[in-house]
Amino acid sequence: MNIASPAFHANPHPFYRQLRDEAPVHRITLPDKRTLWLLTRYDDVATLLRDERFVKSPANVPRLPGEKPVKEPWMPAFIRPLTYNMLDQDGADHTRLRNLVHRVFTPKLIEQMRQDISQITQRLIDGALQSSRANGDTVDLLQQVALPLPVTVIAKILGVYADDYQKFARWAAAFVGNTNMTDMLLSIPSLWQLMRYLRNLIAERRANPRDDLIAALVQAQDNDDQLNDDEVLAMVVLLLTAGFETTVNLISSGVLALLQNPDQWAMLRDAVKGSAANRDGLLRSTVEELVRYTSPVSLATERYATTEITLHGVTIPRGAFVGGAIISANYDERRFAQPDVLNLMREDNRHLGFGNGVHYCLGAPLARLEVQIALAAIVEQMPNLRLAVPASQLRWRKSLIIRGLKALPVVNLA
Repeated sequence: MNIASPAFHANPHPFYRQLRDEAPVHRITLPDKRTLWLLTRYDDVATLLRDERFVKSPANVPRLPGEKPVKEPWMPAFIRPLTYNMLDQDGADHTRLRNLVHRVFTPKLIEQMRQDISQITQRLIDGALQSSRANGDTVDLLQQVALPLPVTVIAKILGVYADDYQKFARWAAAFVGNTNMTDMLLSIPSLWQLMRYLRNLIAERRANPRDDLIAALVQAQDNDDQLNDDEVLAMVVLLLTAGFETTVNLISSGVLALLQNPDQWAMLRDAVKGSAANRDGLLRSTVEELVRYTSPVSLATERYATTEITLHGVTIPRGAFVGGAIISANYDERRFAQPDVLNLMREDNRHLGFGNGVHYCLGAPLARLEVQIALAAIVEQMPNLRLAVPASQLRWRKSLIIRGLKALPVVNLA
């Protein structure tokens, strides 16, 4: 089974259900010939994400005497600074970076963005409505709302100049849309321009600080420790890629899930029109349920076993590439009641959509806020939305890690 293929992403649940029941630790060969040890049950995936026996970098797997060091994959020299991001670090290196970044990427910063996010969302919804009237009521909600919203928000948070938003979004989209080596090679010009632009911004903020995230990262201190320029650059690109991809797919796949469950769509639509308490409470639980139900991050980013580990009678060798199937864990019947049912009022919902342990997603509060605002605006201003094509005709992206649509054509009925 090719778990990176678009056909698989269209309906991965039967395969994962079988694995959870019959082979919760399953060895597969990926299209690039790497071997992946796949964990599919909730408890095992949750443990994988926080267990120190699994590390992010293969270089941190202890080597036996005489064993050759891990060969790092080729990459252009100008990209190498991106490997200094905290997602790929372990132990003290990760703790140092996260402590510095956590000082500036705070809930207070996120909450201050609420009005900006609402204004950006409203502008995009207005554009989508205008486009639908000009095109027979049909609009691609992914391209016109879900995609531009997070990249515009992140650009504003970082301090990108307003006149540069469009080219910044173009460079970012080319980079984060990579699903294979061919895509990576084709995106090198855009990535080079993006990194050059960000390096210039970093230099400007060191010389003349402003009230934005890049300036805050530049000035962040923990005793005498500070981020160097490569670490600031890596952190910015990590925030861009992680925050961008997850939010785009959560909005688009979330709307699809709601349209396929009309009773849940109607419940949310009615709540948005009601009291603030009911509205806010249901929006919060809706986002959590959509994270669980759609799992925009289908497979956790890679981990490597530092020692031989036996689980459910299967021995995972030292140095093995281990993957936690988050989408499978989020549908595990051992953890969730009726996991195949979309229930916006689900109470016991400790999903793994934003990770677990020390690598828990730093941008989760921002993603939650953006999706709450976007969903409220969509159901309020497009209350009679319908799919423009049968769900079976929707196209999914090819990706090992991400589960997302290529487009979401909808009809805005009067």
